[in-house]
Amino acid sequence: MTKSFNFAFITQDDPFYVRIFFEEFFAIYERPGDIKGVVIAPPMGKKSFAALVRQMYEFYGPRDFVRVGARYVLYRVTSKLPVWLRAGKVFSLRQLCEDKHVNVVFARDTNAPGFLQLLARWDLDLIVSVAAPQIFREPLINLPRKGCINIHNSMLPKYRGMLPNFWQMFNGEEAVGTTIHRINAGIDDGDILLQRETPIQSGESLAALIRRTKRVGARFMAEALDQLREDRAMPMPNRREDATYYSFPTRDDVAAFRRRGYRLL
Repeated sequence: MTKSFNFAFITQDDPFYVRIFFEEFFAIYERPGDIKGVVIAPPMGKKSFAALVRQMYEFYGPRDFVRVGARYVLYRVTSKLPVWLRAGKVFSLRQLCEDKHVNVVFARDTNAPGFLQLLARWDLDLIVSVAAPQIFREPLINLPRKGCINIHNSMLPKYRGMLPNFWQMFNGEEAVGTTIHRINAGIDDGDILLQRETPIQSGESLAALIRRTKRVGARFMAEALDQLREDRAMPMPNRREDATYYSFPTRDDVAAFRRRGYRLL
């Protein structure tokens, strides 16, 4: 008999990549009744919109920034379309969840006491972070019976931190990793549950690689959830002494990335 296993996602309304993860996950996950809800937090944490725009301009440069900006404007318009205008298509994570009859909650601060009270009423076994934009504090980490897990696109403990797919390409790796690990008070620091490598394809852009690894990650997450439900997970140490950490790329980092023959888009 299948065990009862309630979990919730905490994520962000990223217009380009996160929805791809959930499209794949909802398509393959065989126990949708387990999902108590998807919590959507503001993108890039508590960063202001102006600060986010500046960061994206520095990262993409003028030409790619215009291309990304046009896609973002299109997303903002289509994400608000009612069902009858969408012709069966989904353009945002909210729309996808509504179409799949998955509860959606918007939370400005996922560590706020009021939000924790809401999660407590969901009677959760697990919280799953997918590109969650805020650091989980101890009360949130300790709330579900089995704690919290995160998906990170590197072979931890290597490439902890921001935008790991970028840095693995930057450093000439032949493959990128996907790690599902427990969350503790550190950054990408909890015990490793599952790991897998995905080869980087010749000529592949960073954006294409991220999209592809989102789909890989969704299938991998379904596997990890099955192991946790059935108490088959075998955690491995995430060795701090072997860790490397990378912050968000600077303009100079992106220039060097392009000189090495890589593309962002």
